Amino acid sequence: MAIERETHGDVVVVRMARGPVNALDLELLGELVATLGELAVQAPPVVLTGRGSSFSAGVDLRRMLAEPQEYTETFLTTLTAAFRAVFQYPGPTVAAVNGHAIAGGFVLAAACDHRVAADGPGRLGLSELRVGVPFPTEAIEIVRFAIGTAAAVELVLGAELVDVGAAARRAFVDEVVPPETLEQTAVQRARVRAQRGPEAYLLAKRQLQHPVWENIARSATTENAVVRQLWSRTDTRDRIQKFMASISE
Repeated sequence: MAIERETHGDVVVVRMARGPVNALDLELLGELVATLGELAVQAPPVVLTGRGSSFSAGVDLRRMLAEPQEYTETFLTTLTAAFRAVFQYPGPTVAAVNGHAIAGGFVLAAACDHRVAADGPGRLGLSELRVGVPFPTEAIEIVRFAIGTAAAVELVLGAELVDVGAAARRAFVDEVVPPETLEQTAVQRARVRAQRGPEAYLLAKRQLQHPVWENIARSATTENAVVRQLWSRTDTRDRIQKFMASISE
């Protein structure tokens, strides 16, 4: 199982648990979508985190290169579904960022209502343009909503990773706590939000999210078709191959 689930009283901890860095592949994302869909029926407060020293280091690019083109297309559809599942979850969501949150991993954290990061060596950011691969519309809109347009421009186009302290100063995360108190703090933040009235909380959440869904409805069909094309092109796969070689040296 790539997704683990624990209950802490009224709060459910959903933990990504795949390999050393919780790289995103089709199975992990499918399990995440299914888990959140099942939980959404009762909508308990949720803490999203990772097992080990990483929240998620993003897309499993090695797996992407090893699989046929059909995998890429299915993966991108499921990746977008996972972003949506976290962002539109009807109860409170808190990301407990226990280490690296990179690329799609950072988007999953940004899709939560609140982000608590562990102090330490974790790096956060959106590195896709360093590799030369595009973002689904949902990813851009969720990040813009979470940190504002100016910060999103810096994060997306700059494609640089930042340490936890810089992430807090730039409001990429909402608070930084010692690693030993991370999960406890995240659970408490989720519990407090759940006590504010589930119907009122959900309505406020949906009201705030209106511009995101309007932009997605207006642009996603066209833009995501281009995203799928670009991810599948030979020159894109060549860039991914060169990037993977460079980080292995």
